Amino acid sequence: MVGVSDGQTSAQAPAAARTRVGRPLLSLALASMMDAVHAHAGGVYLLAADEPVLELSVMAGLPRAFSAPWERVGLSAPIPVADAVRERRLVWIGGEEDMAARYPRIAVVLPYPFALAALPVATETTVYGAIFVTWPGSHPPELSDRDREHLTAACRRLAVRLERAIEASRPPLPEPDLLGGPPSGMFGTVEAARMAARLPYGLCSLDLHGRISYANPAAADLIGVPATLLLGNHLWASVPWLNDPVYEDRYRAALFSQQTTSFVALRPPGDWLSFRMYPSTTGLSVRISRARAVTEMARHGPSPGDAPSRLVTISQVLSLAGALTEAASVQDVVQLVADEVVPAVGSQALVVLGSRSGRLHVLGHRGYRDPHVVERFDGLPLAERTPGTNALNTGVPAFFDSQQQLERLYPTQYSAPDGFAAWAYLPLIASGRPVGTCVLAYAEPHPFPADERAVLTSLGGLIAQALERAQLYDAKHQLAHGLQAALLPHTLPELPGIEAAARYLPATQGMEIGGDFYDLVPTDEGLTAAVIGDVQGHNVTAAGLMGQLRTAVRAYTTLGHAPEEVMRSTNRLLIDLGADLFASCLYLRLDPRLGHAVMSRAGHPPPLLRRPDGRVRVLDRAGGPLLGIDGAPTYPTTEFDLTPGCVLVLYTDGLIESPGVDIEDALADLGGLLTEVGDRPLDELADLLVEHSGAERERVDDVALLLLRMRG
Repeated sequence: MVGVSDGQTSAQAPAAARTRVGRPLLSLALASMMDAVHAHAGGVYLLAADEPVLELSVMAGLPRAFSAPWERVGLSAPIPVADAVRERRLVWIGGEEDMAARYPRIAVVLPYPFALAALPVATETTVYGAIFVTWPGSHPPELSDRDREHLTAACRRLAVRLERAIEASRPPLPEPDLLGGPPSGMFGTVEAARMAARLPYGLCSLDLHGRISYANPAAADLIGVPATLLLGNHLWASVPWLNDPVYEDRYRAALFSQQTTSFVALRPPGDWLSFRMYPSTTGLSVRISRARAVTEMARHGPSPGDAPSRLVTISQVLSLAGALTEAASVQDVVQLVADEVVPAVGSQALVVLGSRSGRLHVLGHRGYRDPHVVERFDGLPLAERTPGTNALNTGVPAFFDSQQQLERLYPTQYSAPDGFAAWAYLPLIASGRPVGTCVLAYAEPHPFPADERAVLTSLGGLIAQALERAQLYDAKHQLAHGLQAALLPHTLPELPGIEAAARYLPATQGMEIGGDFYDLVPTDEGLTAAVIGDVQGHNVTAAGLMGQLRTAVRAYTTLGHAPEEVMRSTNRLLIDLGADLFASCLYLRLDPRLGHAVMSRAGHPPPLLRRPDGRVRVLDRAGGPLLGIDGAPTYPTTEFDLTPGCVLVLYTDGLIESPGVDIEDALADLGGLLTEVGDRPLDELADLLVEHSGAERERVDDVALLLLRMRG
């Protein structure tokens, strides 16, 4: 079945799929497109009927195994074909460096020089899928206008044909992949075979799948395997000492780039052989000879004792591992598993369970129409006999290829599971301890052969490591926010004659905790002290020191110290603490009855004062050094008048500092905005100032903002 999507790619409508016509629709369209633009490989993806997933329907020019990690691609995945569908545009990757910069996950698995174009197969209203085509690394870095127009028009024509087929309710027909290859058996004519047999070096012919279709006597002699045992088999499968992913990678690199590749290998006990691969669109010719420079070969060759491994499996694991390294929080892990793992392994639903205090807890789920089905896992004791707890307690994954098999082993709890028909329960073990269970559910009965179980088990280990990191990140994040919230005022006091509003935004890098602080302290004499400061650093030490300074300023204010004395006493305290950190601070003593203010500064950015008529002044008066630097500093004071309706803006440098922007320009820009919107309600004004500065997005520094408006 093929799904269709309207212009909103998140929605899909039920539909039929490829048309039942006299000739293959998808493969012919793909072959025609590749021939017109001289591409050497390509594929057609169609939207799944009932889920936001692209499925590879036809592959041309290269074996399907090369695309194994992307057989099924979630629409939200950072993959060119998914981007083409989501954004309804042509996606062009001009080469190896471009791929590494924009799609690093693909570049890790396919680190070869090739160019790629991906386009949506869509009409004006409906998306049916996507097509990609690739060129060798020799292709120019830009796609020509002619090729761009041809590809776009061809995809549009294919979409129209699919639309007509769907309207006619014609069911899909499977279409074979398009692969050319040399004939099997002897190579060419008898005379050509005789010529090859006379050559002093080995000569092999491989088809696109890497199977040997011809080997001359010298090749069989050098490799040490009779030609009859080589024909029809993969080179790396027929020869034990070539069964290494490094060698298979050279074959893949030659096909993808259409450029000559080579490697050297050690034939036990001590013979080094050189293999040189010459690719074309129909296969590869391999020249085998004795190596000349043993030292050079030893430097490039793999260790002969390395364990054999299948590269396709490694490619899948590499791709998914790259995705999981990007997950920061637990919800990031759940989303990435849903976007990357679930489509790749063909499941339709997911539950990620964590363990805490002897119980399972649902960390996230996707694909379940009824969330109550998942809630039965939440709070389940680990001593309960269920597939999830058993997998976690024993560390052994459990695979159930049918509901009958699950009910037979767990009849009590799972007589009516969740509407799915097969399940994989993967224990998540990291650093030697259980962190949870990953449950993959399948809509249809699903056999789990040994190789698939091995891949799923390996993925469980990767998910466990990502989940452990994410749980640690979330714990630190919660600790940081809790500490920051405890050290800053929970609310601002109601003050006669003064309206106040404040904002604090932590830095978005590191632990998201910092040393910026503010406070508003009323005194018994009817005065009010407004203070804002910034302790050096964005860590727990800075936050702890900030809490001490805020407490000290509040205490000195309560004792009735003058502004300059408050600054001197706080400076003395910071030096006595021996923290090796410095801090900036701005202290204002306000008398709303007389409309008077006294200011003292310690290396802090100057406040802004907006008059009722909209004029804005920067109160850049003389101040003293940063706190914690000088043992005997002077902190001069400045006095100014405050009239009803005027607004004071106190801030830390994170509000006005950004890369590539001069501070004076940023301050002037802030003043201009204050002139325009300074008469808005104070909470609204605070939000506007933060939004305008860009501090609400990525921040290398935390931000504190305190606004004061004099009432009439």
